[in-house]
Amino acid sequence: MASAVTRVVHRCEDAQETQNLDLSNCQLMQVPDAVYHLMRHTELKTCDLSDNVITKIPPKFAVKFSSITDLNLSHNQMAKLPDEIADLGSLERLDISHNTFISLPNCIFKISKLQQLNANNNHIIDVDVECLEEAPSLESVDLSSNPLSPRCHDRLSGISRIRITLTPREKEDWEDLTI
Repeated sequence: MASAVTRVVHRCEDAQETQNLDLSNCQLMQVPDAVYHLMRHTELKTCDLSDNVITKIPPKFAVKFSSITDLNLSHNQMAKLPDEIADLGSLERLDISHNTFISLPNCIFKISKLQQLNANNNHIIDVDVECLEEAPSLESVDLSSNPLSPRCHDRLSGISRIRITLTPREKEDWEDLTI
Protein backbone atom coordinates (compact mmCIF):
# COMPACT_ATOMS: atom_id res chain seq x y z
CA MET A 1 0.00 0.00 0.00
CA ALA A 2 2.80 2.42 0.92
CA SER A 3 4.30 2.09 -2.54
CA ALA A 4 1.01 3.12 -4.15
CA VAL A 5 0.86 6.23 -1.97
CA THR A 6 4.48 7.06 -2.73
CA ARG A 7 3.79 6.64 -6.43
CA VAL A 8 0.89 9.10 -6.28
CA VAL A 9 3.00 11.65 -4.38
CA HIS A 10 5.88 11.33 -6.87
CA ARG A 11 3.54 11.74 -9.80
CA CYS A 12 2.03 14.84 -8.21
CA GLU A 13 5.53 16.23 -7.72
CA ASP A 14 6.30 15.59 -11.40
CA ALA A 15 3.08 17.34 -12.36
CA GLN A 16 4.05 20.43 -10.39
CA GLU A 17 6.72 20.92 -13.03
CA THR A 18 5.11 19.50 -16.16
CA GLN A 19 1.47 20.56 -15.49
CA ASN A 20 0.50 17.08 -16.67
CA LEU A 21 -0.82 14.86 -13.91
CA ASP A 22 -0.51 11.16 -14.67
CA LEU A 23 -2.19 8.97 -12.06
CA SER A 24 -2.91 6.11 -14.44
CA ASN A 25 -2.58 2.57 -13.14
CA CYS A 26 -2.37 3.48 -9.45
CA GLN A 27 -5.17 1.18 -8.16
CA LEU A 28 -7.14 4.29 -7.18
CA MET A 29 -10.78 3.96 -6.15
CA GLN A 30 -11.09 7.73 -6.12
CA VAL A 31 -8.90 10.79 -6.48
CA PRO A 32 -7.15 11.00 -3.10
CA ASP A 33 -7.67 14.25 -1.18
CA ALA A 34 -3.90 14.56 -0.91
CA VAL A 35 -3.78 15.06 -4.67
CA TYR A 36 -5.90 18.22 -4.49
CA HIS A 37 -3.66 19.47 -1.71
CA LEU A 38 -0.39 18.70 -3.52
CA MET A 39 -1.67 20.28 -6.75
CA ARG A 40 -3.19 23.40 -5.15
CA HIS A 41 -0.57 25.79 -6.59
CA THR A 42 -0.32 24.12 -9.98
CA GLU A 43 -2.45 25.01 -12.98
CA LEU A 44 -2.86 21.57 -14.49
CA LYS A 45 -3.18 21.21 -18.26
CA THR A 46 -3.86 17.48 -18.49
CA CYS A 47 -5.04 14.78 -16.11
CA ASP A 48 -4.77 11.05 -16.76
CA LEU A 49 -6.72 8.83 -14.35
CA SER A 50 -6.99 5.83 -16.69
CA ASP A 51 -6.59 2.21 -15.63
CA ASN A 52 -7.81 2.57 -12.08
CA VAL A 53 -10.95 1.37 -10.28
CA ILE A 54 -12.51 4.80 -9.87
CA THR A 55 -16.30 4.75 -9.52
CA LYS A 56 -16.92 8.47 -9.30
CA ILE A 57 -15.42 11.88 -9.78
CA PRO A 58 -16.43 14.35 -7.06
CA PRO A 59 -17.79 17.84 -7.86
CA LYS A 60 -14.68 19.47 -6.38
CA PHE A 61 -12.54 17.87 -9.09
CA ALA A 62 -13.91 20.38 -11.60
CA VAL A 63 -13.36 23.25 -9.18
CA LYS A 64 -9.76 22.33 -8.32
CA PHE A 65 -8.66 21.38 -11.85
CA SER A 66 -10.68 23.97 -13.75
CA SER A 67 -8.00 24.71 -16.37
CA ILE A 68 -7.36 21.22 -17.79
CA THR A 69 -7.66 20.72 -21.55
CA ASP A 70 -7.38 16.91 -21.54
CA LEU A 71 -9.04 14.46 -19.16
CA ASN A 72 -8.56 10.72 -19.48
CA LEU A 73 -10.95 8.65 -17.35
CA SER A 74 -10.79 5.51 -19.50
CA HIS A 75 -10.63 1.98 -18.06
CA ASN A 76 -12.35 2.69 -14.75
CA GLN A 77 -15.73 1.75 -13.25
CA MET A 78 -17.63 4.99 -13.70
CA ALA A 79 -21.31 5.17 -14.56
CA LYS A 80 -21.84 8.89 -13.98
CA LEU A 81 -20.14 12.26 -13.88
CA PRO A 82 -20.92 15.22 -11.65
CA ASP A 83 -22.82 18.11 -13.26
CA GLU A 84 -19.88 20.31 -12.29
CA ILE A 85 -17.87 18.68 -15.08
CA ALA A 86 -19.62 21.26 -17.29
CA ASP A 87 -17.54 23.92 -15.51
CA LEU A 88 -14.30 22.62 -17.05
CA GLY A 89 -14.15 25.66 -19.29
CA SER A 90 -10.88 24.75 -21.06
CA LEU A 91 -11.53 21.03 -21.57
CA GLU A 92 -11.14 20.01 -25.23
CA ARG A 93 -10.71 16.24 -25.01
CA LEU A 94 -12.54 13.82 -22.71
CA ASP A 95 -12.02 10.07 -22.69
CA ILE A 96 -14.58 7.99 -20.76
CA SER A 97 -14.11 4.81 -22.80
CA HIS A 98 -14.09 1.38 -21.10
CA ASN A 99 -16.30 2.34 -18.16
CA THR A 100 -19.81 1.34 -17.12
CA PHE A 101 -21.89 4.25 -18.44
CA ILE A 102 -25.38 3.21 -19.59
CA SER A 103 -26.16 6.66 -20.93
CA LEU A 104 -24.05 9.65 -21.88
CA PRO A 105 -24.27 12.23 -19.09
CA ASN A 106 -25.84 15.41 -20.47
CA CYS A 107 -23.41 17.57 -18.49
CA ILE A 108 -20.76 16.51 -21.03
CA PHE A 109 -22.59 18.41 -23.75
CA LYS A 110 -22.42 21.61 -21.71
CA ILE A 111 -18.60 21.68 -21.65
CA SER A 112 -18.09 24.81 -23.71
CA LYS A 113 -14.81 23.95 -25.50
CA LEU A 114 -15.13 20.16 -25.68
CA GLN A 115 -14.17 18.99 -29.18
CA GLN A 116 -13.49 15.27 -28.82
CA LEU A 117 -15.39 12.75 -26.75
CA ASN A 118 -14.37 9.12 -26.59
CA ALA A 119 -17.08 6.94 -25.03
CA ASN A 120 -16.46 3.59 -26.72
CA ASN A 121 -16.76 0.28 -24.88
CA ASN A 122 -19.36 1.28 -22.32
CA HIS A 123 -22.91 0.00 -21.80
CA ILE A 124 -24.53 3.02 -23.42
CA ILE A 125 -28.02 2.30 -24.68
CA ASP A 126 -29.29 5.83 -25.10
CA VAL A 127 -27.94 9.27 -25.97
CA ASP A 128 -29.86 12.54 -25.75
CA VAL A 129 -29.41 13.43 -29.41
CA GLU A 130 -30.84 16.95 -29.03
CA CYS A 131 -28.35 17.79 -26.28
CA LEU A 132 -25.52 16.27 -28.29
CA GLU A 133 -26.39 18.38 -31.32
CA GLU A 134 -26.41 21.52 -29.19
CA ALA A 135 -22.94 20.93 -27.75
CA PRO A 136 -21.14 24.18 -28.59
CA SER A 137 -17.74 22.92 -29.83
CA LEU A 138 -18.13 19.16 -30.26
CA GLU A 139 -16.45 17.81 -33.41
CA SER A 140 -16.14 14.07 -32.86
CA VAL A 141 -17.75 11.43 -30.67
CA ASP A 142 -16.70 7.78 -30.55
CA LEU A 143 -19.59 5.59 -29.44
CA SER A 144 -18.38 2.33 -30.98
CA SER A 145 -18.83 -0.91 -29.02
CA ASN A 146 -21.89 0.23 -27.12
CA PRO A 147 -25.29 -1.55 -27.10
CA LEU A 148 -27.12 1.47 -28.52
CA SER A 149 -30.84 1.04 -29.09
CA PRO A 150 -31.74 0.76 -32.81
CA ARG A 151 -33.63 4.06 -32.62
CA CYS A 152 -30.74 5.86 -30.99
CA HIS A 153 -28.25 4.34 -33.47
CA ASP A 154 -30.35 5.53 -36.41
CA ARG A 155 -30.70 9.05 -35.01
CA LEU A 156 -26.96 9.30 -34.36
CA SER A 157 -26.25 8.04 -37.88
CA GLY A 158 -28.25 10.98 -39.20
CA ILE A 159 -26.08 13.65 -37.60
CA SER A 160 -23.78 15.35 -40.05
CA ARG A 161 -22.27 18.31 -38.17
CA ILE A 162 -20.43 16.09 -35.70
CA ARG A 163 -18.28 13.11 -36.68
CA ILE A 164 -19.79 10.16 -34.85
CA THR A 165 -18.15 6.74 -34.78
CA LEU A 166 -20.60 3.88 -34.38
CA THR A 167 -20.31 0.12 -34.56
CA PRO A 168 -22.44 -1.02 -37.54
CA ARG A 169 -25.83 -2.00 -36.22
CA GLU A 170 -26.83 -5.63 -36.28
CA LYS A 171 -30.21 -5.90 -37.97
CA GLU A 172 -32.91 -7.48 -35.86
CA ASP A 173 -34.32 -10.70 -37.29
CA TRP A 174 -37.60 -9.02 -38.21
CA GLU A 175 -35.83 -6.20 -40.06
CA ASP A 176 -34.20 -8.62 -42.42
CA LEU A 177 -37.45 -9.80 -43.90
CA THR A 178 -37.44 -9.12 -47.60
CA ILE A 179 -40.93 -8.54 -48.85
